[in-house]
Amino acid sequence: MPREKTFNTAGPSKPELHYMIDPLARIDLPEVEALIAQERYFVLHAPRQTGKTTCLLALMNHLNREGRYRALYANIEVAQTARGNVAEGIGAVLTALYEAARLYLGESRGQAWAHAARANDDPHTWLQRWLTEFSLADPDRPVVLLLDEVDALVGDTLVSLLRQLRAGYTQRPRAFPQSVILCGVRDVRDYRIHTPGQEVITGGSAFNIKAESLRLGNFTFDETKALWLQHTEATGQRFDDAIWEPLWLDTEGQPWLVNALGHECTWKDKTLRADRTAPVTLERYQLARERLIQSRATHLDQLADKLSEPRVHRVIAAILESEADPAALSEEIAPDDLQYVYDLGLIAVRPMVRISNRIYREVIPRELTWTKQVYITHETAWYVDPATHRLQIPKLLTAFQEFFREHSDAWLQGFSYREAGPQLLLQAFLQRIVNGGGRINREYGLGRKRTDLLIEWPLDPDQGLLGPKQKGVIECKLVRNGKNPEAVVTEGIAQVADYADRSGAKEAYLVVFDRRDAIPWEARIWQREYPWPGKPGQTIGVWGM
Repeated sequence: MPREKTFNTAGPSKPELHYMIDPLARIDLPEVEALIAQERYFVLHAPRQTGKTTCLLALMNHLNREGRYRALYANIEVAQTARGNVAEGIGAVLTALYEAARLYLGESRGQAWAHAARANDDPHTWLQRWLTEFSLADPDRPVVLLLDEVDALVGDTLVSLLRQLRAGYTQRPRAFPQSVILCGVRDVRDYRIHTPGQEVITGGSAFNIKAESLRLGNFTFDETKALWLQHTEATGQRFDDAIWEPLWLDTEGQPWLVNALGHECTWKDKTLRADRTAPVTLERYQLARERLIQSRATHLDQLADKLSEPRVHRVIAAILESEADPAALSEEIAPDDLQYVYDLGLIAVRPMVRISNRIYREVIPRELTWTKQVYITHETAWYVDPATHRLQIPKLLTAFQEFFREHSDAWLQGFSYREAGPQLLLQAFLQRIVNGGGRINREYGLGRKRTDLLIEWPLDPDQGLLGPKQKGVIECKLVRNGKNPEAVVTEGIAQVADYADRSGAKEAYLVVFDRRDAIPWEARIWQREYPWPGKPGQTIGVWGM
């Protein structure tokens, strides 16, 4: 009996094991082939776990099948640990190359060429010498070299590799690779190489022969759906049509997320794994989504790790704050920083600058406040009505108001994302409580002038979120110097009412953080009710803090 395929969440995809989109369809193959024919050196970059390695391996196999070139793929990440030790680092690159040549091309002379290259005392020539011998070994079939994880290299090792490729460039195609493709997370222009003397060399200056920079994109909506439907074709298990739009909004085609959610739904959900006649419903999909977020999987951890980089911080902090003026920020944030964060896959830039998908919008604030969340002592049971099992959101917000007054100054001091600190602290407090059975969805973006939170809470403990749910929305607004507080409240009431209508929520609340200078706590802390626009007799609770 053939093995059932799965959604791949680690390493290159294999057609005999995994559901997958044709990797050559994901790149502009005619453009790539034209660049190779024109003897160009170029870059293919994409965020982590987007399918770069799968595409490079497929391209190597495609070129070798055609027989016109000798294409060689090598992952050189192993040289990262050498850092500034050029002899160790370039030596590791040579080992990766001759092992790859033996594995993929059956070339057994690579190790001898490496020994001959090392006979020269200058490691800054070793790679160039090896590639020359490799190219001369079959001059009728020019070499196409595909180097993966180039930007993992550090310091002088990376500088030496780039400059040796540049030094041999004029010898192509007979005595040096006709075309070289550098692959990594970042474009070569974003390499910031620190030498032992603290000189900073940019990748663009060390590798100024780059002809093009190609970016491997996400799946399209149709590709995302087609990938999941391969599971239906293989097993007969259906997906509820209501899943497709949330799946797209949650992932926007990010390949790892698409595969990870598919794996959660069809494999981690033991009920659905055991019975392939049972359909994957929207409710089960939503549970799988929450499990994935809470798992803090390696991909999501790597994503969160980038948040500490200064270039990333400047962009993400402005988005999380939401209140920032995009026009003013365009002068504060360098275009290269914005491009860098986009290249990492953290943001989208159209139709506005925003976190790139809904799952990342959930993960980022959770990760930023994780250490704060675990130290909050409030318990879920304090805020759940034992008779109706409803979450008492007004009681919860009142408790946070007291908590914020007592702890905010100490907790926000030194917080790296201090600009968005009040909103993030509220989210940490809510997450601590809601994690006891419900979930929070977030909406925010640069220039939205607010942060919207949707709380979903199960009313039947036995069914959990698969059963009936309580829905409540909370909107966060800021009052800054020069702003009229009442105008902010009026605007917030209209916005939260609209958000509640769009979300199907029966409860709506507004939290206003007063960040004006010299305003005493006594003036900041208040609570009022305002009429709900368009709903006579209903009110919206507002908390000032």
